[in-house]
Amino acid sequence: MRVMLSGGGTGGHIYPAITISKAIEKRSKSCQVLFVGTNQGLEADIIPKEGYDFKTIDIRGFERRLTLQNLATLFKSAASIWQSQSIIRKFKPDIVIGTGGYVCGPVLLAASLLGVPTIIQEQNVIPGITNKILARFVDKIAVGYADAANYFPSKDKVIFTGNPIRPEVMSASRQEGIEALGLDPKKRTILISGGSRGARSINQAMVEVYKYFIARKDVQLLHVTGKTEYNGIVGNLEQSGIDITSAGNISIKPYLYNMPLALAAADLAIFRAGAVGLAELTARGIPSILIPYPYAAENHQEHNALVMENHGAAAVIRDKELSGERLLVLVKELIDDPSRLELMAAASKRIGRPEAAEHIAEIAIDLTNTKS
Repeated sequence: MRVMLSGGGTGGHIYPAITISKAIEKRSKSCQVLFVGTNQGLEADIIPKEGYDFKTIDIRGFERRLTLQNLATLFKSAASIWQSQSIIRKFKPDIVIGTGGYVCGPVLLAASLLGVPTIIQEQNVIPGITNKILARFVDKIAVGYADAANYFPSKDKVIFTGNPIRPEVMSASRQEGIEALGLDPKKRTILISGGSRGARSINQAMVEVYKYFIARKDVQLLHVTGKTEYNGIVGNLEQSGIDITSAGNISIKPYLYNMPLALAAADLAIFRAGAVGLAELTARGIPSILIPYPYAAENHQEHNALVMENHGAAAVIRDKELSGERLLVLVKELIDDPSRLELMAAASKRIGRPEAAEHIAEIAIDLTNTKS
């Protein structure tokens, strides 16, 4: 089976594609995989390191206003369709799958025009512009949230699968996480992360949380600040008279390469509301406080977060309403109410779809067999 995947720009588009690829490889005796992306996105670094063949096309995203740059982008888009068709003709894929990012547009459109079976994977409650356009051309649409189906005209194409997560998210044990991260197994763990680049508003609000919890011996905080934010948050704590080295219950890191182990150790999470992060939280059944990134396209993070809140799995604070005092009040309410945390954890677990990648792999194989 020959599989072509396209997705790029951010890890949230790239890692689901890798996960889907591995799920297909498990089910296919002979599988050849090719990723298509751009030279500018993270995929140019990540995909080759994963050991996959990688091809690029010349494409960039449109600005959300009328500019001369958009006119140039329009011409590049036309050329990128031709580039995509050339790659497809040479590789001869049995299936083409897109996991998000503007690079998917020309690749999936070219595949559809050439009669190759196609799938797009929409991760958010509110679909992006690219996937809304592609929906008219592709064969199947795998959605991360059931509510996303309402935004696609062809409901018969839509299948609710959930969002793919890395297998190690589920295989990591709490004990492994505690030991690997040097945490105390007797303390409840609060995991704070604003994504791979960090979130300044969350980091700043956490200073008030630290001031209170530094005296609590039953709770520990594991805070992933993002590399560019790390020195700033440590400096703020020092100015506030907080010595994290002697506190005994505070661990601050610029980046975590073993986030699955951190998730395995977490009793409560303070997160943004990106689709992949939420998929990992719900797969493990972790209750959360969500602070959606306010500048996400279509404000999709807020919609993602509200779905979690409506199901009882999370509490939401909008970024513009975030303050250290408000965050501290909410953290105290939850951590001091074990029964409420248990209910939220159970609700989070019910939403989780840890088998999403396997489901999408089955759809891809079935679609390939049907078309052939």
